Amino acid sequence: MLRFARRAFLALSVGLALAPAMARAGDASAAKAAPAAAEEGEVTVFAAASLKGSLDEAAKAWTASSGKRVVISYAASSALMKQIEQGAPAEIFASADLDWMKYGVDKKLIQESSVVKLLGNALVLIAPADAAATIELKPGVDLAGAIGEGKIAVGEVKTVPAGKYARAAFEKLGILKAVEPKFAQTDNVRAALALVARGEAKFGVVYATDAAADPKVKVVATFPEDSHEPIVYPFGLTAVSKSADAAGFLSYLKTPDGRKPFAKAGFTLLKE
Repeated sequence: MLRFARRAFLALSVGLALAPAMARAGDASAAKAAPAAAEEGEVTVFAAASLKGSLDEAAKAWTASSGKRVVISYAASSALMKQIEQGAPAEIFASADLDWMKYGVDKKLIQESSVVKLLGNALVLIAPADAAATIELKPGVDLAGAIGEGKIAVGEVKTVPAGKYARAAFEKLGILKAVEPKFAQTDNVRAALALVARGEAKFGVVYATDAAADPKVKVVATFPEDSHEPIVYPFGLTAVSKSADAAGFLSYLKTPDGRKPFAKAGFTLLKE
């Protein structure tokens, strides 16, 4: 009965976190990204949507070598941390920015001593693969004019890490006021990617690894590194995690074998 309750809680909580993104953007990948809670002997991971694919591959390799199973739920870092705060039984949290990990540490939801900065990424401007657009992202660029009557897909700018990075970059370039009315805000970065891939947004702001994962989009430009805070992915054990398997999987992700899928996907491998 306890196992069933735990499974039901996670399925409901993560489903609620993903529902807005699926309803607003029809993100098929998000629809598949809410597995039920892990049973005894399994490791439950809550991970930023942009880690989908590479983290799945790392988990598969660890399962093959350890015999342990990993259950991963993907959504925006903000939504997942709020679910952890509400009692969702995650054992590892992987964020797309430092802010939401710090929030978890400050709220005593994450074991501070376990936090490791594993990955980095770049922020890019994308368009549908068949688009003819060319943009140079420099101060004062007329991106609003290039968007015209269309939309630019971004993660929700107040909470979703990719959206926060995007807003900061536009502000640094001095074009935030011009482009902000054209934002189509989504609940995670993969939902923003999907809008552009389907041609429902003229441009989008996503991570370089997201763009590389979808042949229906192309990178129009890369945002200058100094236009936003460094994109860092910290991983950590939750406060309720007592599992040696969870600690073991987190340790595996620090190893050369554990990091291979991320390098292949285009993430920057951080030393810490």
